Amino acid sequence: MSRARGFVPPALLVLVLAALVASGIRPYDRLTWLLETVWVLVGVPLVLVTWRRFPLTTLLCCLLAAHALILVVGGHHSYARTPVGDWAREAFGLSRNPYDRLGHFAQGFVPAILVREILVRRSPLRGSRWLAPLVVCACLAFSALFEMIEWWAALAGGSAADDFLATQGDVWDTQWDMFLALVGAIISLALLSRLHDRQLPAPAPAAAAPSAAADVSAARTGRSPES
Repeated sequence: MSRARGFVPPALLVLVLAALVASGIRPYDRLTWLLETVWVLVGVPLVLVTWRRFPLTTLLCCLLAAHALILVVGGHHSYARTPVGDWAREAFGLSRNPYDRLGHFAQGFVPAILVREILVRRSPLRGSRWLAPLVVCACLAFSALFEMIEWWAALAGGSAADDFLATQGDVWDTQWDMFLALVGAIISLALLSRLHDRQLPAPAPAAAAPSAAADVSAARTGRSPES
């Protein structure tokens, strides 16, 4: 195990937990904080429980930590009120706080590598031309599921869910969210697939089938396998 491999995941875990705790101190709205950070609250224990059987690559750990920080910042301030988003709105003359756009871009960018890692290591898709399209489809499906969760939250909470939805008056907000997740997944695969491949464990060597080995030997000697 390299020094980076041994040091980076624990350091990222400490960073994410510290940010999560800090974000929970006097957030703008407690319900919004819980809805936005629930993925971190569930994801961190899940990674810890499965780490021994399925340790993640350093690249994926870094991406997950970055995504967690995006979520906890949005949860603390609410996506429509993040200071960095307000700065971007003023600096670029935007009509809305764009922080939620960043969040939905990350919703495709980061899960693309997560899904890719699971499929490469737990399915026969390693090296397949279908790997990238299926990863993108999975990310888009997750984005659509998240939009349905927002819809259910709006039905259940009414105006109390406005900060969670963060539509900011944009009637096309749902379409923008899914489109940005789609773009994020495609860009992630285009930029990071080769780096990801270098960090993935090598595939286990496949043992040659006895019958196939016998056929090859027979062909070389000119004898039938039964003789």
